[in-house]
Amino acid sequence: MGIVKISDSLHEEARVACRAMSRSINAQAEHWMRIGMLAEAHPELTYADIIRRLMSEAREMESAGAAEEAVQ
Repeated sequence: MGIVKISDSLHEEARVACRAMSRSINAQAEHWMRIGMLAEAHPELTYADIIRRLMSEAREMESAGAAEEAVQ
């Protein structure tokens, strides 16, 4: 884990958003970064497409974790 310096105004926006979304401030910043990275890598995707993709990845990780637990 590293430290990322951001402006005070962006930090305040993240603080407000994290309260609204029930995330930690770090989780909110990471969420925004993941969305931004996907948006830059795939400019053809809409915000809804990006969220669907993140949800699909989360489901796959959840399934893989459940399968791994079943093996143990």
